[in-house]
Amino acid sequence: MTNALFYDINKTYEENFKEGPSRLNNLKKPELKINKTPYTFLGFPINLPFGIPAGPLLNYKYIKKAFELGFAVSTYKTVRSDSFPCHPFPNILYVKPAKNFVFQKDARAIVDKRGQEYPNITITNSFGVPSKQPDFWIKDAKKALKYQKKGNLLIVSFMGTAKKGQIQQELIDDFANAAKLAKSTGAKILEVNLSCPNIGNEGLVCYNLDMSEKVCKTIRSTIGKTPLIIKVGYYRNDDELKKIARIADRYANAIAAINTIQVEILDKNEKQALPGKNRLKSGVCGHAIKWFGLETVKRLNKIKLQKNYMFEIVGIGGVMTIDDYFEYKKAGANLVQSATGAMWNPYLAYEIWSRLHPEGGLR
Repeated sequence: MTNALFYDINKTYEENFKEGPSRLNNLKKPELKINKTPYTFLGFPINLPFGIPAGPLLNYKYIKKAFELGFAVSTYKTVRSDSFPCHPFPNILYVKPAKNFVFQKDARAIVDKRGQEYPNITITNSFGVPSKQPDFWIKDAKKALKYQKKGNLLIVSFMGTAKKGQIQQELIDDFANAAKLAKSTGAKILEVNLSCPNIGNEGLVCYNLDMSEKVCKTIRSTIGKTPLIIKVGYYRNDDELKKIARIADRYANAIAAINTIQVEILDKNEKQALPGKNRLKSGVCGHAIKWFGLETVKRLNKIKLQKNYMFEIVGIGGVMTIDDYFEYKKAGANLVQSATGAMWNPYLAYEIWSRLHPEGGLR
């Protein structure tokens, strides 16, 4: 299995955006017999507490296919209040983590095709959170919502854009503006991305906890009672994780954890592998980061129970197999999402459903 089916890693972002998930066109669609919606997320009935996070689902074509394949709760790729370019091609490379692949400043991963061995696929994805103009993506997201049938949920992810010379309040206001625009799509749930590791300090708001609270407070006042998910990175420090949990309890309805792990991406000669400025470090995702995500969900669930918090938990990171899904659920995740796993195995949702409901799974 040398290439993802949901996204063609050998083509540019713009080519994938235009063509949609064309590699799935000849894929036999399995039939799923669902007589009722047996699960819920944030109070909404869903077919399965599983889906795809912000990342692979670039537009309505991808959302449509995700729902058709059983990924019941799926997230529209993060959008902004203005257009924003994509990083240069290539955007996805197979990697192997170096021995010091832990959460520290000198962590690194080496480009290595052995990273494509399923289900242990590990990649770096480096897009920089590109976004079309709001008038385009609002219309497109509304079109995606037309494919949100009974038991499905579309989440719209958004973020603010940091600009040179900008003061803190201007960035907070831009988060709020992006939230307002995202709400105008009509999506039932919104997600604020505080944690993208592929755009330098701009996306790492989650590690500035004072800023995170100001952003979330402003967003809450902007979107009213619309359910809000805050997407965060990995916190090594328990005190920081407790603080983001408190913020979520005050201003949000769920925490999505984790985003990818930011490390240096090097070629075999230990030189920068991804071309262009500010791309030495990039997010690693897939099998290698499962430990980070699973541990975070366990810690969050412990905090939640101790403090009697009401937020729900979305478990993300290294979910490649059916067993990975069940590990996250056991750890305390109310919902599980998979990006890399779903990209390489579009039948993953159906396989999970079949395990849960053998009487009405794959046929």
